[in-house]
Amino acid sequence: MSAKSANRGWIVTFAGTGINLALGVLYAWSVIAKSLTKEWGWTATQASLPYAVACGVFAVMMVFAGRAQDKLGPRIVAALGGALTGTGMILSSFANPNNNLLMIIGFGVLAGTGIGLGYASATPPAVKWFPPAKKGLITGIVVSGFGLASVYIAPVTKTLLKSFGINTTFLVLGAAFFIVTVLLAQLLTNPPAGYVPAGLPSQKASTATSAQKHDYDWHEMLKTPQFYLLWIMYAFASFAGLMIIGHMAKIATQQLPGVDLGFILVAVLAVGNAGGRIIAGMVSDKLGRTRTMLLVFLSQAAVMALLAKATSFTLLLAGAAAVGFNYGSNLSLFPSTTADYFGTKNLGVNYGLVFTAWGVGGVFGSMVAGKIVDITGTYHMAYTVAAILCVTAAAITFITKAPRTISVQRPVFTGMPQMVNPLIDENDVTSKD
Repeated sequence: MSAKSANRGWIVTFAGTGINLALGVLYAWSVIAKSLTKEWGWTATQASLPYAVACGVFAVMMVFAGRAQDKLGPRIVAALGGALTGTGMILSSFANPNNNLLMIIGFGVLAGTGIGLGYASATPPAVKWFPPAKKGLITGIVVSGFGLASVYIAPVTKTLLKSFGINTTFLVLGAAFFIVTVLLAQLLTNPPAGYVPAGLPSQKASTATSAQKHDYDWHEMLKTPQFYLLWIMYAFASFAGLMIIGHMAKIATQQLPGVDLGFILVAVLAVGNAGGRIIAGMVSDKLGRTRTMLLVFLSQAAVMALLAKATSFTLLLAGAAAVGFNYGSNLSLFPSTTADYFGTKNLGVNYGLVFTAWGVGGVFGSMVAGKIVDITGTYHMAYTVAAILCVTAAAITFITKAPRTISVQRPVFTGMPQMVNPLIDENDVTSKD
């Protein structure tokens, strides 16, 4: 990789990180929801509906967004995503206490769509500039922006709400995110045709043989058992992480009555979330994807047991940091593994399909936890359910291996007929799984 190419790769990487830092407004909704219930008198259900719609639309849109960026390129799709996110926020600024429809359409549908488009376009171009040995690190850096966003968005939003009110807050945030994401999207670009990252043999190199790893399209991917194993593990891990993220404020109130942790818990979760994405990506480059998943899943199961006994400020903070770290790790491990197993050419749509597991896990995690609390009055059973799912996901890692792919052997001597090997078991040496 030349110095110019390396610099270009890092520019794309940090542009994608910046876009995710803006799109991470999704994680700061709890600050807005609190004002909606306090100032506008909305019920908890009314205040949570735009967020729930945004999460669902985000997860579904990842499939279409991934396919769009594979076909049209990341710059166009990310710019459209930023524009829709900003427009949705601005439309939400016209909502009023008597009607939440504009906010459902604006934040839920438009911003949810925009977040999906932008998020799907940020990682694929970045990983294509780097060799497989850095795939986990680069993925972790890009997606860390989304997890870290609430560290600055939450206090900024809180300040705006206090100074200008709900409507102006949406207007200011919408305009800012529109401008920032559209500008950063212009820096997203795929490598030129024939580009080979450092550490990989050149397509023109004279070698005895060269193996071309097969890039699966989404039809082929759906025919492999690996897709379904990854999907199940992702759904189970997301269930646990998003259950806690969505209920952390209520957990704190119930298990530490009279103590208002406020922004501290949000910040600790966000830092853990971002840190997990980067560290897990780096570790998986060395240790292997599924081995790292095994450690993360077992760690999250242990954290569930910790949270059940977290009746002190210190334990609750430690639990929040650990939940964030383990949850964030998944957002790095699964796109990296998808790229390892199925190639980078169609990574956008392929990971979009894998990512639907996140949406399912998130929706059911929040709903199941809420139902359990309504029935039992505590989160203890919810912790147990989440822990069982994490242990199950850990067990699945032992049967999850890279799929069999096609390798083409090319003799050096011209004039010799090319020989095509039958399908062989080509476990990815980079992932060591």
